[in-house]
Amino acid sequence: MYDVIIIGAGISGLTSAIYLKRYGLNVLLLERNVPGGVLNTIPLIENYPGIESVDGATIAYNAYTHAKNLGIEVKKCEVLELVNNKERKEIITNKGNLSAKYVVIATGRIPRRLGIENEDKLIGKGISYCATCDGALYKDRDVIVVGGGNSALIEAKYLSDICKSVTILVRNNTLRADKIYIEQLNNNIKILYNKQINKLNIKNDELTSVTLKDGKIIDTSCVFVFIGNDPSTNFINKLNLTDNNGYIIVDNNMKTKIDGIYAVGDVINKELYQIVTAESDGAIAAYNIKKEFTN
Repeated sequence: MYDVIIIGAGISGLTSAIYLKRYGLNVLLLERNVPGGVLNTIPLIENYPGIESVDGATIAYNAYTHAKNLGIEVKKCEVLELVNNKERKEIITNKGNLSAKYVVIATGRIPRRLGIENEDKLIGKGISYCATCDGALYKDRDVIVVGGGNSALIEAKYLSDICKSVTILVRNNTLRADKIYIEQLNNNIKILYNKQINKLNIKNDELTSVTLKDGKIIDTSCVFVFIGNDPSTNFINKLNLTDNNGYIIVDNNMKTKIDGIYAVGDVINKELYQIVTAESDGAIAAYNIKKEFTN
């Protein structure tokens, strides 16, 4: 029986863990993938106060090291369901069940997919959702980036330093990205507006080209998809804690409508999704848990 179990070791979950441990609570951190979450996929961050330029993996590594140095226990597992049992919360995982008085949900978001035939089949063989992870596999080759927001342009800029050419496909007639990212685009990046992929063309189980909805065929070795994200909340479907889009609803204290269950970071319904706001969410949740715990 832990005081607090935090589900997700992204920056908001790590922040909660660090604050709670320093408050003297018995904390367990659960993570199914790599600690640091989406930060590990961001090649360049230039809006983090106090650090003019840094890659996401560095922030993730430093936060995780901070947590480990405090003696915070980390367990790698997948959470299958969160059960509310009044005085305690039961967490059912693929490696057994766990219990805690409080739970902090910090599971973040997962990349939205194109939703077309053969997409799943080509993951790792021509479809990617992380340029930092897979960009080096396509050195000196032609690639496509799908999306028109900040993430798409940041990843396109990163890929342009590795790949022969980068073609950005934007589904409407304008980019949604901030001006600073648009101005940083290299000469080997081409933008095509009002374009959507209709078909992924395969040869020998690998992607060779895409067919657009207007019939145009573009040769490519990989399609990098950055069209948004969806909250990772399947394991709480029975608790009725989310809005119609799957985001968890919390109050100003990061508390859900169920006593003892908090949520932080990209998984909650809020206006601004940034590293600094995720860290703030984590600190606020920890502070309010500490207040409840000591009352």
